[in-house]
Amino acid sequence: MNVRPLSDSALLNEYLSGNKDAISQLIELHRKKVFDYVMMMVKDGDIADDIVQETFIKVVRFIDERRYTDNGRFLSWVMRIAHNQVIDYFRQNKHENKITESDAGFDLLGTVKFSSKTVEDDIVADQIKDDVRRLIEHLPDEQKEVIKMRYYEDLSFKEIAEQTGVSINTALGRMRYALINLRKMIKENQLVLC
Repeated sequence: MNVRPLSDSALLNEYLSGNKDAISQLIELHRKKVFDYVMMMVKDGDIADDIVQETFIKVVRFIDERRYTDNGRFLSWVMRIAHNQVIDYFRQNKHENKITESDAGFDLLGTVKFSSKTVEDDIVADQIKDDVRRLIEHLPDEQKEVIKMRYYEDLSFKEIAEQTGVSINTALGRMRYALINLRKMIKENQLVLC
C-alpha cells in the first residue's frame, strides 16, 4: 500500500495544531531544493548549509508568529527567504565580494535565473533587453525617467531624488509603479522574460 505524503498545507496545519514533527517533515521535504538553490549562488557547501539553516529558522519563526498565510505557494515563499538570506550574506561580505541582484540570480523584473550563460542565452538576453526598452518607452515620463536612471545610469535612489528634485520616497514610489506597469504590459503582451 502506497502512503501519500501530506501536502505542505496539511503539514502546516498539523504543526499549527501541535504536531511538532510536522515542521521537520516539511523542512525535509524542501531542504534539498533550497540547498541546491543557495549552493548555486554562494558556491560553498558550508556557507550554503549556514544560509539554509538560517532560512528555515526564519521560516519556523514566521509560522510560529502566524506571519505566514498559506496560499499554496509555501516553497516559493521559502525560496524568497533563502534568496534574501543570500543577498544578506553578500552584503555582509561586500568588502570581499560585490554582488548585484542580477548576480544573485534575479533580473530587473524578479525572474529567477538558474544556469550559466551560453551564446543562445546572450541572444535571448539581448532580445529581452530590446523588448523591455520598448515597453519602458510606454511608461509615464516620471516612471520612465526613474527606470532609466536606476538601471541604465546605475544611480542610487538618493541621487535620483536629488537630480529629479523629489524626495527619496517619491523616487521609490515611481520605481514601484514603473515595475508594476512593466509587469502588467508584459502580461498583456504575453512576453516571456527568462
